Amino acid sequence: MQTSRRNFLKKGAFAMAGATILSNKILASATGNFSSHFPDDHVGLQLYSVRTDMSKDPLATLKQVAGIGYKYVEHASYMNRKFYNYSPTEFKKVLDDLGLKMISGHTVLGNKAWDEATHQFTDEWKHTVEDAATVGQEYVISPWLDESYRKDYDGLLRFLDVFNKSGELCKSHGMKFGYHNHNFEFSTTLNNMKLYDIILQHTDPKLVAQQLDIGNMYGAGGRADEIIKQYPGRFELMHVKDEIKSAKSEMGDGYESTILGAGVVGTKEIADLGRKTGGTRQFIVEQESYQDKTPIEAAKEDYEIMKKWGY
Repeated sequence: MQTSRRNFLKKGAFAMAGATILSNKILASATGNFSSHFPDDHVGLQLYSVRTDMSKDPLATLKQVAGIGYKYVEHASYMNRKFYNYSPTEFKKVLDDLGLKMISGHTVLGNKAWDEATHQFTDEWKHTVEDAATVGQEYVISPWLDESYRKDYDGLLRFLDVFNKSGELCKSHGMKFGYHNHNFEFSTTLNNMKLYDIILQHTDPKLVAQQLDIGNMYGAGGRADEIIKQYPGRFELMHVKDEIKSAKSEMGDGYESTILGAGVVGTKEIADLGRKTGGTRQFIVEQESYQDKTPIEAAKEDYEIMKKWGY
């Protein structure tokens, strides 16, 4: 049975609370009108899109990804100080040899990353940051929030301060910390506020970037265009995704991802809005379900669509 993204992250969070980091070549948010081509836009692939292939043969899979035309990737596998079973220096060489750069990566910043007694990050989290810097990342993205923080407003605020502290730690390594949403941030409220509003209002945008996943939120009622308008300039990264109704439902809310432009999200319009007023420069393609295609076929078609759209 295919492992869902939710279960994949939960297992990773319980196994260790390490996090992936990206380096801090942070681009200023854009708020004006621009031409159709942006030299500083980065179109990448979240490697969870080809997770089965990566687990079998990461080198061969990365060669295929590079062959499609992708220049940037985002990881979803960092454990025991290794990326897809490569050390940071080994993996950087693999990427360099293929003309790829890993701008960002996903590893959960969990409660085990922070020592409440000493008010310090654990060595495990410090190593996570160091390794992300070594491999050349610009952002560390945590894609999960432990369920305990979704029930306790004061506890959540304390942990969001840890987010800011992680931003300071990442900054000291030339990177920036970030958070990636799923769907619970839009379906769960504390003190009559959606979790996502609490997260954005209690994290310092100079220290904590937001990676807006425009598909994950859809089944929970989140609409990315409305969020970008509510918080202009806050979304340095975007997971470019589209959704269709499905009984399989990756998020348990009646939707699964599909080829860009084939679903209900309004992907191109949202990407364009992110580019224009959201501060978005990192556009990371992610497709977790493929209908009648292979993961690599889907990644290729998505890339060609992004090029057609002017990215």
